[in-house]
Amino acid sequence: MATSVINEVTETIETLQSIYGRRSVRKYKNKNVDKTIIEKILDAGRMAPSAMNEQPWKFYVVTNKETIQSFSKAISKITAKEFLKAGPTRIVKNIIHLLNFSSGFHYLKTKDHVFYEAPVVIFITGPRNNEWVDLDIGMCAQNIMLAAKSMGLDTCPVGFGKYLQHTKLYSQLKTSPKEEIKLAIILGYGDETPEVHKRIKKNAFFIDAA
Repeated sequence: MATSVINEVTETIETLQSIYGRRSVRKYKNKNVDKTIIEKILDAGRMAPSAMNEQPWKFYVVTNKETIQSFSKAISKITAKEFLKAGPTRIVKNIIHLLNFSSGFHYLKTKDHVFYEAPVVIFITGPRNNEWVDLDIGMCAQNIMLAAKSMGLDTCPVGFGKYLQHTKLYSQLKTSPKEEIKLAIILGYGDETPEVHKRIKKNAFFIDAA
């Protein structure tokens, strides 16, 4: 009974449809996203809660294919150097993690191992040395991804995007020295439908339940 009720509610409430329908997509159609749509999606991100209402996020949107490719190559090089510094054991672990994170098959197939040839990359920055900024930006990013899904687009959060700030190309974003990249989100019209991963259910504890 409970499962059927949940399914019924999910089918009728648009917000839940976006939540349950969102996937991390790593294959995109060769189709640009209109700037007005991007702005609406960013507006959804701006509506996220933040500590003391500081709204610490800034968005740096990249849509030029050549720029995105150059960023991806620069990030790949810098992460490769970091892997080598870590030693053989760590290299193997990092490669396994990267393949899992990138769904393995896509990593081997795509030419872009960081941004997966998505037409839009959104770099989200926040102030340095802020205790709550990571939490704030996490909520902001979720708003962005759910808004995108509700508008017929797909996304994927890319943690490796933060490594751009360790490359020579970072200056192209024209960020201030007081901020740093916390996360990148790729955005576009998806060309795949990833399967739903099994969710852990035994992780809720009702402390004062009768």
